[in-house]
Amino acid sequence: MIHLDFMDRARSTQTFPVVCMHCDSPTCAEVCPADAIKRTDDGIVQTARKPRCIACNNCVLACPFGVPKMSTKMNLMMKCDMCYDRTSVGLKPMCASVCPSQALAFGTRAELLALRPHAKPVNTFQFGAQTIRTKVNVMLPAVAPREVVDVTEAIYEPSIGQYPFDDAFVDDVFKSIRLGSGR
Repeated sequence: MIHLDFMDRARSTQTFPVVCMHCDSPTCAEVCPADAIKRTDDGIVQTARKPRCIACNNCVLACPFGVPKMSTKMNLMMKCDMCYDRTSVGLKPMCASVCPSQALAFGTRAELLALRPHAKPVNTFQFGAQTIRTKVNVMLPAVAPREVVDVTEAIYEPSIGQYPFDDAFVDDVFKSIRLGSGR
């Protein structure tokens, strides 16, 4: 299960997919009192097993990436399991198969580098003092100075919806309104 989040709901309908990062040491599984979340031998963190999940919501609160979602109607946590039914038999996950822009891609690090030669795959994330390594890579510009994505550093950056021309556009709109009302 992949859910979509909005980039800046107040300004745009643009969305982005939120996929499980399949952590090497998944916090969601570590905090599950019912042992309902399992990590396969090949590193896939699976969605909660229905017979075991007690819908306590611990995994939802613990995931640093905000991935698990609780279905209260089903009393079950659900999240991306990298289409394990597909990937375990050599197929791509559905999201990567149907993504028209190839923003989501599936393959080895070598295949990703060949697909995006001006980028480098990074799978280490810093949350304050906690370092998390994942099976999923994000692609950074090849010239990026770091091999780690500092997530908490992004808190202080302007929101994605802040475009440099927004203020100029708004100023022009208000100026034209003022000029129009003065006629």
